[in-house]
Amino acid sequence: MSQRIDGDVKRWHDILRGKVRANFKKYITHPEYIIPGPRGTIRVPVPNVDLPRFRFGPSGQGGAAQGDGEPGDSLGPGEEQPGAGKAGDKPGEHDLEVEFTLDELAKMLSDELGLPRIQNKGKKGIETEKERFTSIRRVGPESLRHNRRTLKEALKRQISNGTYDPLNPKLVILPPDKRYRSWKTYHEPSANALLLYMMDVSGSMGDEQKELVRIASFWIDLWLRAHYKGIKSRYIIHDATAKEVDRETFYRTRESGGTMISSAYELCARIIKNDYPVSDWNVYPFHFSDGDNWSEDDSEKCMGILKEGILPFSNQFSYGQVESAYGSGEFIKMFGQFKDDERIVTAHIQNRDAIIGVIKTFLGKGN
Repeated sequence: MSQRIDGDVKRWHDILRGKVRANFKKYITHPEYIIPGPRGTIRVPVPNVDLPRFRFGPSGQGGAAQGDGEPGDSLGPGEEQPGAGKAGDKPGEHDLEVEFTLDELAKMLSDELGLPRIQNKGKKGIETEKERFTSIRRVGPESLRHNRRTLKEALKRQISNGTYDPLNPKLVILPPDKRYRSWKTYHEPSANALLLYMMDVSGSMGDEQKELVRIASFWIDLWLRAHYKGIKSRYIIHDATAKEVDRETFYRTRESGGTMISSAYELCARIIKNDYPVSDWNVYPFHFSDGDNWSEDDSEKCMGILKEGILPFSNQFSYGQVESAYGSGEFIKMFGQFKDDERIVTAHIQNRDAIIGVIKTFLGKGN
């Protein structure tokens, strides 16, 4: 009976996970639905799914298969209209939450967008965990039961207590006979990875534009962190000048001032040169802006810094231009001179619906 119940629970959780997969594009553009869970997991709410359960009604009350009835008759108490009735003291119905590991959520993103694994370059400093099934235990989930070892234990027990009949070789498996495959975790060296985010926080970048940047960055972070144990993330904001900040400041800084993008590219190049040698690190700079810069001369200066101080030390440079009513949108055109360089990737971010295409553009080459 316990095994049957466990199987039913597993099928129920599979149904809920299927609901998340079927609506995964909604979660990509609205990551606020996704909340951190315990032990490094992530919880995703699944609305409009009723949890199956039996419920007993009052004694003597008719129900299904009791008494006469007509098609369409309610099988339970009458329903009140929404908003009707007095305040009560009973809990309401809430969305169910399905728990995923970071790897599971990243795999769904990978399957949805067809993302490849990135091509590692550096091999120093960071380790990834690999699990291998190399041992046997007395406890574990039924899905990992080792049938051959289980039958062997049952045979040994029946022979030892004299209940085994060679003429009628029937094995009866008891709980103590069961054996399960188990794993050991091995640490293997993997690539270092640096995510270096730059964002324009000048007067033309409002809260809506920064929200689009936050959503794109959330999925970039999640997907890459699922592949590496110790990714480093650093953040640069700029208007007419640039400075390095923490993650919280990066997304919450109020917009003000003019725009000189070269200040951010200079700081980016300096950080890479001083702290992240190309032999050991996979470097991924991401720059988000509305495409408005102080002057054409400064835009040319940016391309020079990019060519000499950033690209030679980076796996890929990604530029996302956020739609803004106040930005000129001219800066993205400067990347045309790198049209044959696969290390340069650019994308327009008009609204939330464009986020899916932007993530696929940034991560789809596997550089």
